[in-house]
Amino acid sequence: MSDTLAKICNDKREYVAQCKELVSFAKIEKRASEAPRPRGFADRLQKVVATGGTGLIGEIKKASPSKGLIREDFAPAAIARAYAQGGATCLSVLTDIPYFQGRDDYLTVARMATSLPVLRKDFILEPYQVFEARSIGADCILLIMAALEDAIANELAVLAGDLAMDVLIEVHNPEELRRACEIESRLLGINNRNLKTLEVNISTSEELAILAPKDRILVAESGLNSRADLDRMAAAGANCVLVGESLMRQADVMTATRILLEGDALQAAEG
Repeated sequence: MSDTLAKICNDKREYVAQCKELVSFAKIEKRASEAPRPRGFADRLQKVVATGGTGLIGEIKKASPSKGLIREDFAPAAIARAYAQGGATCLSVLTDIPYFQGRDDYLTVARMATSLPVLRKDFILEPYQVFEARSIGADCILLIMAALEDAIANELAVLAGDLAMDVLIEVHNPEELRRACEIESRLLGINNRNLKTLEVNISTSEELAILAPKDRILVAESGLNSRADLDRMAAAGANCVLVGESLMRQADVMTATRILLEGDALQAAEG
């Protein structure tokens, strides 16, 4: 684990400890049981891929450690609607506070604004956070193999399944991929960003997709800015993508999403 990721995880554990003092484990479990029924994140992506489309997960992200503030005009509900109208299949919402300027209620309001399933994008390290994710309305959680030992990653994935949530297991190299394949999940995310250096290389998805089990839904993440990039990922076997920063920097998120998905055909039609 890189020094940066280790610090993020240590900070997250301290934050979760504070959350437990405010909301007990029993109370968060109860809230999770009362949350709206999950919408089927993986099912929605699978349906789009089965018809030959691109499963786009539109990310609602205000800031990041590598880029700082990304979008000053930040209204999660409006952004969620723009993604939905632009053709996104699912949403991803950053809830980490110190590094991404996220909040739990960003996810809740984004989910209420559309009918799309929502991924809670955060550093999930322990069971409390899985119940917390369900309590705020998450339909899917992210598990980052670089941040987790095998036993806890499997425990968290099983718990998410018990709560009817999907799990996006994220990897960046062959060893993480090997470990991820031991965990039951339909979704496999390949992060093109090296979490040690923060550098992005989209060939990472191409290299790892070849090694991935054919029964997994592959999601390419980071560094995807154009229809050509999406076509390149699809050719490698990743028919689903998670795109955040490049769309968050656009004034018109709906149109930018449509152009990303439809490419030159849309530009020609509107030009």
